[in-house]
Amino acid sequence: MSVLFLVLPLALVVVGAAVAAFVWSARSGQFDDLDTPAVRVLHDEAR
Repeated sequence: MSVLFLVLPLALVVVGAAVAAFVWSARSGQFDDLDTPAVRVLHDEAR
């Protein structure tokens, strides 16, 4: 039972960090263009 007092706050910190990372990436524009990277592979560029 005492391990629950250690694991629960640790899990909440990890979830909070994941939510903060998602909010930061969404506000910085990481998810603005989801189509171009998938289609970029199809373009054949001469090098």
